[in-house]
Amino acid sequence: MHATLPLLNTTDFPPLTRTRLETLQVNLGYRCNQSCLHCHVNAGPKRTEAMDGTTVAAVIDFIDTAAMGTLDLTGGAPELNPYFRRLVRAARIRGLGVIDRCNLTVLFEAGQQDTARFLAGHSVKVVASMPCYLRDNVDAQRGDGVFAKSIEALRLLNALGYGKAGSGLELDLVYNPQGATLPPPQQALEADYRQHLANEYGVLFNRLLTLANMPIKRFGSTLVSHGEFDSYLRLLRNAHRDENLAAVMCRSLISVDWQGYVYDCDFNQMLEMPLQIGDRPRLHISELRGRELSGCPIRVAQHCYACTAGQGSSCGGALGE
Repeated sequence: MHATLPLLNTTDFPPLTRTRLETLQVNLGYRCNQSCLHCHVNAGPKRTEAMDGTTVAAVIDFIDTAAMGTLDLTGGAPELNPYFRRLVRAARIRGLGVIDRCNLTVLFEAGQQDTARFLAGHSVKVVASMPCYLRDNVDAQRGDGVFAKSIEALRLLNALGYGKAGSGLELDLVYNPQGATLPPPQQALEADYRQHLANEYGVLFNRLLTLANMPIKRFGSTLVSHGEFDSYLRLLRNAHRDENLAAVMCRSLISVDWQGYVYDCDFNQMLEMPLQIGDRPRLHISELRGRELSGCPIRVAQHCYACTAGQGSSCGGALGE
């Protein structure tokens, strides 16, 4: 795999500083039942990295001292970590909202048969990967048969109340482009998704989130192999909008890797660019207890333009249209 950080380090991206912490995003490990072409984590079935119980305890300890509202669980497939449910329960007991970044097909893996019901029982918000509403496009990007399983999973979630008005169970879908292009306008694409999935499959959801592909890890390496890396960076840089800077997710979020080390965002985590305070090369979540992060600088590189290009892109979808 081609290393992309050396190609991203030289940057003119504007400096950023942190605001108040609102979201703790925890990567529970890189093991996944899928190996998607666009994956910025390079996750897959052969990855073995997984957060252990001691680190999970440190995360819960941090939650006890931090005035924040959301625990955002990601991976890989976060549900495959044996401590996933422990973290969900701990956060919900403490009044936090919980997001599960779910690839949908994991709900049919061995040992996951009751996961959908567990999520509903704890009012966990599901943010589900669904890179297109057409079968051929999804299977080309994620593997044969993934689309059909994803539809089955969405129907299962709908049956539990997800995506239905008044249920209190939120189900958002995530779109990302097939290649080195920017996402189309989120609002118009959401309307297309809503109509097609409802008419063809009877599937309901709350919102569509559009994300730009990050030029790092598996996707970045593919760009290098195809000779498209530089042109994609130019596309992102030329589409930059200053007004998106105020809303980028790294200003109010920190990302924790499977070992407990802390980053400004999930993308910096994949590039091994730790959050820095003072002269410390990297910090563990256990060392952040009681620390004030507001006003701290955020590490940036050329990949950050993927978050500010066009309508903007973050874990919460477009920043503005």
